[in-house]
Amino acid sequence: MSGLVWGVARPRPAQPGPGPAPPGRQVWRRLRTRPSALAAAAVLALLVLLALTAPLFTQLTGQDPNTYHDDLVDSARGGVPLGSFGGISADHWLGVEPGTGRDLFTRLLHGARVSLLVALGAVAVQTAVGVSVGIAAALGNRYVGQLIGRLTDVMIALPMLVIAIALTAVVPPGFPRPLLLVLVIGLFDWGGTARMVRSQTLALNGLDFVEAARLSGWGPLRVARRELLPSLAAPVITLAAIKVPTAIVAEASLSFLGVGVKPPTPSWGQMLSSAQTWFRADPAYVLLPAGLLFVTVLAFTVLGDAVRSALDPRETSRLRVGTGKERKP
Repeated sequence: MSGLVWGVARPRPAQPGPGPAPPGRQVWRRLRTRPSALAAAAVLALLVLLALTAPLFTQLTGQDPNTYHDDLVDSARGGVPLGSFGGISADHWLGVEPGTGRDLFTRLLHGARVSLLVALGAVAVQTAVGVSVGIAAALGNRYVGQLIGRLTDVMIALPMLVIAIALTAVVPPGFPRPLLLVLVIGLFDWGGTARMVRSQTLALNGLDFVEAARLSGWGPLRVARRELLPSLAAPVITLAAIKVPTAIVAEASLSFLGVGVKPPTPSWGQMLSSAQTWFRADPAYVLLPAGLLFVTVLAFTVLGDAVRSALDPRETSRLRVGTGKERKP
């Protein structure tokens, strides 16, 4: 009779139901519903895996990316690869480079290492600088905000490629070119990130949880670290994913113009620069690096859009307003 009180059943306490899924799991669930996002992630994972294992493939195939093979090109025709489809063979899976006979497969893999490393490093630098500057502009006084705002406008208006060309031309030749590209692209392309972070921080400043943190005695740095940065994670990650293709194209453009990665270190932009004189005699030499660059940029763009929708599903709902048929009452 422990469950009865004067003949009346004692109500049992409600069992707690399952709590909400962690944010990471929720984002993964939303991404799984988009086949395009899964396909883009698979392509990028494969590219990163191939880039990381490039030395292993060099040992497996026995082909060094910088070794010349004069016997594999036709010197009478100006260095066109012998054989069909750019000299494809059992030893050279994608053919050889015109004029030099270097193995094209290993050069593409090692070029992917440089292009992806420069792009990801540059995005990391510009994200760190943009977030720091944007939060400082939002939390500072009026004069600090105006000064940082004008500086951000100047950085956005500056022609990044022109400045990068000028800087890379005067830097000593012994300075590592990949690191130089990371610093140049990262330190001159943070304006958009800073402007976005500033606007988001100003919007968050008026919310209750930020005001409560200030009233509890927290300083600006602690408020930014404990309250603002977690709320800014979604838009910052989204913008970083979208900026990776821009950084890849910037590295390829600088290498194409001859002020990026220096030979013999391969990169996709450098290969495209040397391929412009061979597009008639050996189209494969142009199509392979151009195709890889296109696929990589497209995959990052698709994945960045999917991450944006997964982190902020309300934005997708807002975009759909007015696109469907009106419901009948």
